[in-house]
Amino acid sequence: MKPWGLEPGARRLFDLDAALALVARVRGGGGTLVFTNGVFDLVHPGHVRYLQAARALGNALIVGVNSDRSVRANKGPSRPLNREAERAEVLAALQCVDCAVVFDEETPHALITRLQPDVLVKGADWADDNIVGRDVVEARGGRVVRMPLEAGFSTTALIERAVKNA
Repeated sequence: MKPWGLEPGARRLFDLDAALALVARVRGGGGTLVFTNGVFDLVHPGHVRYLQAARALGNALIVGVNSDRSVRANKGPSRPLNREAERAEVLAALQCVDCAVVFDEETPHALITRLQPDVLVKGADWADDNIVGRDVVEARGGRVVRMPLEAGFSTTALIERAVKNA
């Protein structure tokens, strides 16, 4: 059993209070907490590989999932395709994800501030100075990792292909 109490098949879709309890268990067990975030509208192999690589950087991975409202604010009225609860449920079912938590702000800064992860992971398409939460993580001695993206995988491309083939 892991020191923070997560067994395969354990409930991994958390609200903020439960996510904070997980953080306490991970830290109490001497573990390293990794955080990433995103929309994850249509989960594809690129997402899975990214999340697996992120999880390999520590002992527990928390994924912040943009709420439907924040997705519309960031990507426009036609997104998301899947509701926040469904997107979070799919992510939480992945073995590499220890916790999925929905956040309603347009950026995950407030969530990162509350969770205080040791490692913050974003895709390499994000410039260093545009990574939200970098200040929080580095201020406590953590690190930010820009993860290479898997070529050929894109939610936008999947949507465009589906519309074209409809």
